[in-house]
Amino acid sequence: MAFEGLSEKLQNAFKNLRGKGKLTEADVKEALKEVKVALLEADVNFKVVKNFVKTVEEKCIGNDVLNGLNPSQTVIKIVNDELTDLMGSETTEVAFRPGKEITVIMMVGLQGAGKTTASAKMAGQFIKKGKKSLLVACDIYRPAAIEQLKVNGSKVGVDVFEMGNQVKPPVIAENALEKARKENYNVVILDTAGRLHVDEELMNELKEIKEKTGVFQTILVVDAMTGQDAVNVAQTFDNEIGVDGVILSKLDGDTRGGAALSIKAVTGRPILYVGMGEKLTDLEQFYPDRMASRILGMGDVLTLIEKAQESVTTTEEQSRSMMGRMQKGKFDFNDYLESMKQMKNMGGLASILSMLPGMGINAADIEGAVDEKKLKQTEAIVLSMTPEERSNPKLLNPRRKFRIAKGAGLDIADVNRFVKQFEQSQKMMKQMSGMGKRGKGFGGFPGMGGFPGMGGRKGFPF
Repeated sequence: MAFEGLSEKLQNAFKNLRGKGKLTEADVKEALKEVKVALLEADVNFKVVKNFVKTVEEKCIGNDVLNGLNPSQTVIKIVNDELTDLMGSETTEVAFRPGKEITVIMMVGLQGAGKTTASAKMAGQFIKKGKKSLLVACDIYRPAAIEQLKVNGSKVGVDVFEMGNQVKPPVIAENALEKARKENYNVVILDTAGRLHVDEELMNELKEIKEKTGVFQTILVVDAMTGQDAVNVAQTFDNEIGVDGVILSKLDGDTRGGAALSIKAVTGRPILYVGMGEKLTDLEQFYPDRMASRILGMGDVLTLIEKAQESVTTTEEQSRSMMGRMQKGKFDFNDYLESMKQMKNMGGLASILSMLPGMGINAADIEGAVDEKKLKQTEAIVLSMTPEERSNPKLLNPRRKFRIAKGAGLDIADVNRFVKQFEQSQKMMKQMSGMGKRGKGFGGFPGMGGFPGMGGRKGFPF
């Protein structure tokens, strides 16, 4: 998970501050020393770290924060504000030409950074903005690059223009622009070639494409897992051809976060989107303030709400019906499957937990709290039931449970345990029905709050 190590270390650095009613200069300096080490270990640029710590220290000590009513919270707020400022303060969106003018966007970056996938993901995002996009296959060198773009374009419902691998990329780009003019496309996204390293031939090709098509936005895709190398690549591309914004790919992977915290400060170029998964929908608008909150373990409720709004596929009537059954303790295994589906659409339980504030869980604990293997096992159990059994849990006698266990590839004890916990959750939801109505969510289902897959934790109010 992105920023896992950094988040844990920063939260630990402030743990001692929270326990003190009054802070001294020495307390703040000791905490900031730990912050400095955490940032350097996360591969944040050394000069950036030096300036960051200096600024925070000056604001904490120089503004008489230590004598305030709640000095520890004020120090954390200052760190949060400075982290936000470091990553760009304000959210930056892709710029479009006014009116009916065609916006040409050139995607650039090194080979393996994820340009082709990012191009399709971004085109999918533009659909929500009412833009008719045309993806253009300008990478004629990498085997299967053209086919990959066509497959991805088809998945997101965006047309792809290609002329094979024997035509020069500048010519392909010019022909694509001509097609866009004739067929009323708003946006043309050029998926250009990359190299294993920056070279003169690559830069000259990009410059020629830019000159012949009047590129309006040049967007650099960098692999977040490469740390400071990503920042160096961004500097080089910006110096050679000019970059308007950056997409950080693979931020969901085992990345230390240095690129996200350094790239704006070093290059001056904003991060536009971050790739948070392999699915073509896993591209998030980059919000510096939200990212800073997540790094400090303060949650990201706004992103969670947006994900829920985009992912929840049940109608209002279906939701009311499900909530009514839950309040009466009469929800069944079909409801369980639906809740699992919605949870997956939102990125999985670990992703949801990482965005919830006040959970008492830091990033390092989430992996232990969420046993994805057990969640898959419980889903396999339900999928091994007949439609009648899913609708009426009371039908599950020992003979049926044995058949279900065999179908799921599990021991009958696993099925018994799951069914028992499901019945307990039904009783619990019935008892809670008098505590007021809840909104849409996943409250009380097995595998989510003291049930299989949650390592025994309880009380996650989805």
